[in-house]
Amino acid sequence: MDLLRSEPMQLVQLIIPNESAHRMISYLGDLGLFQFNDLNASRSPFQRAYAAQIKRCGEMARKLRFFREKMTKAGLLPSSNPIGAPDSDLDNLEVKLREFEVELLEINDNNEKLQHNYSELLEYKLVLQKVGEFFHQAQSIAAAQQREQEVQQNGEGSIDTPLLLEQEMTTDTAKQVKLGYISGLVPREKSMAFERILFRSTRGNVYLRQAVVDGSVTDPVSGEKVEKNVFVIFYSGERAKDKIRKICEAFGANRYPFTDDLGKQFQMITEVSGKLSELKTTIDMGQRHRSKLLQMIGRQYELWNLLVKKEKSVYHTLNMLSVDVTKKCLVGEGWCPVFATNQIQSVMQRATLDSKSQIEAIFHVLHTKEAPPTFFRTNKFTSSFQEIVDAYGVAKYQEANPGVYTIVTFPFLFAVMFGDWGHGICLLLATLYFIIREKKFSSQKLGDIIEMTFGGRYVIMMMALFSIYTGLIYNEFFSVPFELFGPSAYGCRDSSCRDATTIGLIKVHDTYPFGVDPKWHGTRSELPFLNSLKMKMSILLGVAQMNLGIILSYFNAKFFGENINIWYQFVPQMIFLNSLFGYLSLLIIVKWYSGSQADLYHVMIYMFLSPTDDLGENQLFPGQKFLQLLLLLSALTAVPWMLFPKPFLLKKQNEERHQGQSYSVLQSTDDNQEMEQHHGSHGHEEFEFSEVFVHQLIHTIEFVLGAVSNTASYLRLWALSLAHSELSSVFYDKVLLLAWGFNSLIIRILGIAVFVCATVGVLLVMETLSAFLHALRLHWVEFQNKFYAGDGFKFSPFSFSLLREEDE
Repeated sequence: MDLLRSEPMQLVQLIIPNESAHRMISYLGDLGLFQFNDLNASRSPFQRAYAAQIKRCGEMARKLRFFREKMTKAGLLPSSNPIGAPDSDLDNLEVKLREFEVELLEINDNNEKLQHNYSELLEYKLVLQKVGEFFHQAQSIAAAQQREQEVQQNGEGSIDTPLLLEQEMTTDTAKQVKLGYISGLVPREKSMAFERILFRSTRGNVYLRQAVVDGSVTDPVSGEKVEKNVFVIFYSGERAKDKIRKICEAFGANRYPFTDDLGKQFQMITEVSGKLSELKTTIDMGQRHRSKLLQMIGRQYELWNLLVKKEKSVYHTLNMLSVDVTKKCLVGEGWCPVFATNQIQSVMQRATLDSKSQIEAIFHVLHTKEAPPTFFRTNKFTSSFQEIVDAYGVAKYQEANPGVYTIVTFPFLFAVMFGDWGHGICLLLATLYFIIREKKFSSQKLGDIIEMTFGGRYVIMMMALFSIYTGLIYNEFFSVPFELFGPSAYGCRDSSCRDATTIGLIKVHDTYPFGVDPKWHGTRSELPFLNSLKMKMSILLGVAQMNLGIILSYFNAKFFGENINIWYQFVPQMIFLNSLFGYLSLLIIVKWYSGSQADLYHVMIYMFLSPTDDLGENQLFPGQKFLQLLLLLSALTAVPWMLFPKPFLLKKQNEERHQGQSYSVLQSTDDNQEMEQHHGSHGHEEFEFSEVFVHQLIHTIEFVLGAVSNTASYLRLWALSLAHSELSSVFYDKVLLLAWGFNSLIIRILGIAVFVCATVGVLLVMETLSAFLHALRLHWVEFQNKFYAGDGFKFSPFSFSLLREEDE
């Protein structure tokens, strides 16, 4: 497995007999190492040879989606372990799916009708009960009042006398008006508006009674649970009746017939209750049958779904092939890795034998100048790091891949900002949980955040391991130092020393063997010392990584034969960068080694302002002044070296080519492509020297300014490292220790809870995300822009494994 360069690719032509085409494409999908080119790009999808088959597969996919929807509504899930072998015959599967769909639709229709009838009967029963109570109450009140009238014949009618009785008592029998009534149910949320509209539309010439129904009722029309009220409306006249009916329809009020005959009411309630019981039994039987049918479908659903998707993708691929003039063969073109040649040929032979074809397929390698796709063979560990690089841009063919170095540099730069071996252990435990149970999580659908975390589990593991390492160097465990590698080299000045922060420390033992001495934490000199250490370390790491980027640009130029870029881009860039910032890195190392008190800020500033002045106490080694003059001149020389030679050399090569003086074999290089874009196939078209010069001028300015800004950008390593350390120290001192100073158990428990929440929420989540994003920026901008074009396109083979990933 070579991650530095993409796999060698080849353009291949396949000539496939018609009788073995389907099987061969299917076998190539199982292999997943061939990317087909669309030879029918000018045709619409409906004009292609296999449009009917794709439509057929689409119809089967629709039926499967319908089954999935019904299973979801029924609370069933497709079986992840299908029973039995899948039906590989698409015709049989199509017939089977059609039968299941027809049966399921019939069951659903019958169930909907039964549910509709059941809901109507249930509402009718409620109307019979509630309205019956209205009439029973009215009749009871009327009988009581009639008895009272018989006792007091001269008495006057009460205001509360029922409407029917009042009319009977105040009018003659011949002049009595017969009142009609309408009963039903109305949604409770509309009952007030329903009453107001009735009153206004009839000018108050109706009498409305309502009763609340306990619980919700299934509406026969919508099938949804709705809270309703039973109503009865008394009216007079056909015009009022028509108005009431229209209002009921407008408000979605369901009307049901009712009789005021008590005997008939009892008989109707009995009949309705019997029908409800029968319907309930029938509905339950239908539900059980429907559930069994859905369970039967669910056991094979995943296999059927995968088979339909495979067939559809095979026909989509077949549509990308062109038909031979004899109409007996299909011709396809595509890219494949060179190492897969034998595998593809073996698959083609097996497909020919299995399809019993008399004609063998032909595998023919084509020679082309077309840029191949980029393919890196990765595994579950390296794929996450490669995705980090691909998010910036896919490497062009055979370009040096930053993913190799990202495996180490990315988690290391993260750890420089996150360094705390206590926090690192927490991250490691969390990611080990995902790694240990990765088989289980791989087969599950996770949320967006969990899925993203699970996908980068190996990146997080490396980040945690490097954080533990840098945390041991910083000697910080949740901001607390430990004497892990021996006693501290420092102690109190004398026996009366009680507070080292006020009296100071002296060296009493050998130097602490690994990392920062624990006594440096909590002393006056901690902050300036760690400031200086982390700031200078950030510069060293930044200059080292930028040099690595320029070196990789050299290897790219060497690989593609771009000699102009080697001598007039790589060399002056190395000289410029290291004359300034490489020299600064050298001064940092010498100062650390010698223990000098020289001011490096003064040295670098006056290297430009007064290069000939004596260094005085800031001199670190003999000959430093001469070296600074030499490096300053080298840096000034490197700028025109980057700017001027390359455009003139490109112009000279262009002129020699037109004059016939240069007949060397042209390679597909950036330099040649840069010239070819000016003359192309138009013969002796004028060479646009001004465009090339401006292009090179932009590159030069970008590198010169970028060398300064990129070096300053690496100081974010120092800033975020100090911020993480200080936040951790604040949470420890001002939360945990402060709470522990109280004698109250409750305060201590609250302090521990707040400390844990702050550590997890701020330091392990927000700070992790912050350090991750800053490490990402340092790789994308400061490192990769030195050598990485990222203008290629990824190898996208026809593979059935991608169908399974899409489902997941």
